[in-house]
Amino acid sequence: MDGSAIDYSKLKMAIQHLNAQWENYATCDSRPELSPLDREGIRESVIQRFEVTYDVLWKAIKRYLMFTLGIPDIPNSPKPIFRLAHENGILSADITFWLKVADARVATSHDYSSAKADACIELLPTFLDALEPMVDRLENSK
Repeated sequence: MDGSAIDYSKLKMAIQHLNAQWENYATCDSRPELSPLDREGIRESVIQRFEVTYDVLWKAIKRYLMFTLGIPDIPNSPKPIFRLAHENGILSADITFWLKVADARVATSHDYSSAKADACIELLPTFLDALEPMVDRLENSK
């Protein structure tokens, strides 16, 4: 099975929603009509969209590794999958970055404290920039 046979529609939709909410978040400071609660809600929504996108992404990479590359015995957790993706030239950013993204996802799973949220938000521009080339690579490889 090549990369084009795997359905990436959920991943593309998750990326689209994350991009839209990121744009919403990026304009918060220039929108005086937003209350502090509105701003907090938008920030939390961006983090939730990140979490969904991340989860859909690593599972899509797992399917690619299994069905397109035929790698047996794929682990069922993100960090080993990102390491395998790196070893197989799938990642569009350095492995260190992807491991930071994995740590941010774990950190935000039950706690949106300011420091953890800030760390997650800080990674998002690079995360978003890395997604499109990665999806293209997954879809168009044979």
